[in-house]
Amino acid sequence: MDKIRVLLAEDELSLAHIVRESLEESGFEVILCANGEQALLKYREKKPDILALDVMMPKMDGFEVARHIRETDKLIPIIFLTARSQPKDVVTGFESGANDYLKKPFSVEELVIRIRVLLSHNRLLERPKAVNENYQISNLVFSSGKNTLQQGINTWPITARESDILKMLCKHQHEVIPRKLLLTTIWGDDSFFNARSLDVFITKLRRHLQADPNIQIINIRGVGYKLVW
Repeated sequence: MDKIRVLLAEDELSLAHIVRESLEESGFEVILCANGEQALLKYREKKPDILALDVMMPKMDGFEVARHIRETDKLIPIIFLTARSQPKDVVTGFESGANDYLKKPFSVEELVIRIRVLLSHNRLLERPKAVNENYQISNLVFSSGKNTLQQGINTWPITARESDILKMLCKHQHEVIPRKLLLTTIWGDDSFFNARSLDVFITKLRRHLQADPNIQIINIRGVGYKLVW
């Protein structure tokens, strides 16, 4: 099966290469462009399946690129990648023909999901049903398939990503899990942006687990994390 071809237009080179590498690792073919004029030219030459356009680019901004494309192509999905998130900018983006709008900084995983949703037939991303496994964490019960924590009669939800992380910690309880292993297993790579996302989710998990003060997620500096109680 042919790979999905993503045209990525981003003039910030370091970010562009990180995003390109992450998309390629996720199975996409990436056409990288450094400015709006090049993006429009490559769109016409390469016939990509989807476009991810930075808004602020030299020679031609993302809004203008999208307007040119929409003159002849109403169907190809377009995602804007931008730090500009004022309501008027979002409105301008959609009026230019965008299907989606992703604010910087963003996780590449979120971009991958949005690409797959936009390219799916019914605009819904089908997720395989998870096998439910229960883990006893001190006096909490964690249900990995249901994405819940329970203490006595109280049950509260956690996100799917929090559940993925907690499941790995539970499987290796009282052992140090290297950050790189967590990142490559759950995100698919250990890029800077994904590493920052991991830190955020660990903080959120700690808040959930505060219901039992005996439970700790310990940060082993420079190595990884350990779940103890």
